Amino acid sequence: MTVRIAVVVFPGSNCEYDVAEALSACGAEPRITWHEEVTLDADAVVVPGGFAYGDYLRPGAIARFSPVMGAVEAFAAAGGPVLGICNGFQVLTEAGLLPGALRRNDGLRFICDTVSCTVASTSSVLTCDAELGARLRLPINHYEGAYCCDTATLAALERDGRIVLRYDANPNGSLGAIAGVANRAGNVVGLMPHPERASEPILGSADGLVLLGSFVRAAAVFAAGRRLPAPTGS
Repeated sequence: MTVRIAVVVFPGSNCEYDVAEALSACGAEPRITWHEEVTLDADAVVVPGGFAYGDYLRPGAIARFSPVMGAVEAFAAAGGPVLGICNGFQVLTEAGLLPGALRRNDGLRFICDTVSCTVASTSSVLTCDAELGARLRLPINHYEGAYCCDTATLAALERDGRIVLRYDANPNGSLGAIAGVANRAGNVVGLMPHPERASEPILGSADGLVLLGSFVRAAAVFAAGRRLPAPTGS
């Protein structure tokens, strides 16, 4: 069974085709989904990187009101796998699907680099097939990517194993060197690094496939649980 993954596109998104190609390499069927859609025909959802609505007001603040987000929120509430990458992470925090927020990097610098991250939890749709403590080389490309939250939220994230990735050398001043977090159920994940840009050795790293492969398998498990068996006989 090939899983169908909606890749949501807003005005200003620019990583949708990179994500689609990497998902295809993991055996999934990506479906580019325009932000005006109000339904989703998919087994998982990815909100990719870019500059949705030009990042006006603040990143993700306008995109979270797009028609498609109602469907994304309903899909997440039903347990469907949802992934936000970079700007997509910002959209998910603005929509309240993930806790915390992404602020401007320390030093007010735009960062474009490849960094080392450690898998801090395997209790999420993004890391379920990863090895706890594994180090992954992943690209980052952001100006407002420093994760922040209040003390109580940080304590809950730590306690419940919802910090999925940490930077080994914190590049942006992110609280607790956090690179990615999950919701309580583990089916919604956001991260600032771009796994789709680390999907082939020629790109400098194929470590992103560890994460996207996990996500595709989680989508397959979700799909198998909600699809009716095909009819047999006559």
